[in-house]
Amino acid sequence: MIEGLQPYPASAMKPMVRTNSTNIPWLGSIPSHWRVVRSNGLFAPRTERARPDDEQLAATQAYGVIPQAEFERRAGRKVVRITQHLDKRAHVEPDDFVISMRSFQGGLERAWARGCIRSSYVVLRPSTEAGVGYFAHLFKCRDYILALQATSNFIRDGQDLNMNNFRLVDLPLPPMDEQAAIARFLDHVNRKIDGFIRAKRKLITLLGEQKQAIIHSAVTRGLDPNAPLKPSGIPWLGDIPRHWEVKRIKHLLKEVDNRSTTGAEPLLSMRMHHGLVVFAEHFTRPPQAASLVGFKIVKPGQFVVNRMQAGNGVIYSSNLAFAGLVSPDYAVFDPIADVNVVYLGELFRSPTVRTKFRSESKGLGTGTSGFLRLYNDRFGAIHISLPPRREQDSILRILGEEHADLNTAIARTEREIALMQEYRTRLTADVVTGKLDVRAAAASLPDLPADPTFEPTADEFSEEAELEDMT
Repeated sequence: MIEGLQPYPASAMKPMVRTNSTNIPWLGSIPSHWRVVRSNGLFAPRTERARPDDEQLAATQAYGVIPQAEFERRAGRKVVRITQHLDKRAHVEPDDFVISMRSFQGGLERAWARGCIRSSYVVLRPSTEAGVGYFAHLFKCRDYILALQATSNFIRDGQDLNMNNFRLVDLPLPPMDEQAAIARFLDHVNRKIDGFIRAKRKLITLLGEQKQAIIHSAVTRGLDPNAPLKPSGIPWLGDIPRHWEVKRIKHLLKEVDNRSTTGAEPLLSMRMHHGLVVFAEHFTRPPQAASLVGFKIVKPGQFVVNRMQAGNGVIYSSNLAFAGLVSPDYAVFDPIADVNVVYLGELFRSPTVRTKFRSESKGLGTGTSGFLRLYNDRFGAIHISLPPRREQDSILRILGEEHADLNTAIARTEREIALMQEYRTRLTADVVTGKLDVRAAAASLPDLPADPTFEPTADEFSEEAELEDMT
């Protein structure tokens, strides 16, 4: 499909120059038969408010603008449904584009359904000259996103991308038949690349499950399969090694609540990634920098619990070398016993303990929210089985040695995914900006069959829908 792609002849290219003080010259050069137009000449804001029968939509970087119920299915979690002032939300039609709070990072999202979305977002209605398929790829193109970012310092200024920023970036406009050819070509490319990435992620999931099975056995039975057992006295724990103790979590961890007065510390992120918990500096800060004032401070060696995701294993010890901030809704703990907090993190993510966390969680909200919150009193009252500290350290050391090959395989597979994603990024940019001519290649492609099982691969699951629940 990509073999034989050629750039447009140099004689057929024309350079782009700054035409006025507001033009952002991001294209370099384009084919001479293409036009460059003002963005607000191709897309106009849709000002209609929500209709009575509009369903609520979620703006996501991974899936575009889709119904919240569809987002819940794909992401595997519930989101809060807004029940008041729906009439003040913005109406969206299929094939509109939405400027959302993350568009300065990941581009504009295409709408796949009719419904309504938060009124602070900008809904763009395409003109008849704008091929939706072509601009769906252009608006997610890295070069275009960098051009948007050049219109302001969004993180420093604490502002959202808006219509004023959008209109500052002029857009290439190929002929309609060429727009269709580009969209056809990139749709095929993305289908193949997504299939490759999906297969690799399945492999990573299997490798991760193998690791977790080994860890679960070690933290619930120890490393010696012949160790004598004793009844734990706790039905869900069952038998445990004879020399292990049963303790309540409240005797191991004590909650602390230190709040930031400046919001200047790094924002930390705790999320599931290929079945594992990643705890690291977040890729960005919320649009309003002042919102970080009052966030909880986490220091190295402390323990963090996302109370609404405890049943999914989103619990981890702070293994960073610096202090940072987490949401005020998280719980932060200091160890108050001779316990390895990294070991506790592995124990708390084991299937048996996660099931217990879910059973002790209480529903939050009403209607279809579906959130479960593990409150501190219930969290602290849960019994766990614990080996002596020296054995905790030994288990972690031996697990690290045994997992070396699995970790290498996972890292290699993740690198293959990253390389394919980099290839997609560069190819898309070259095609939508007229650096490669795909007309002949697109003409030879068969129609893309409908695939009800197909979904674009999601690189980031902390989506707009989740952030909306916090407002």
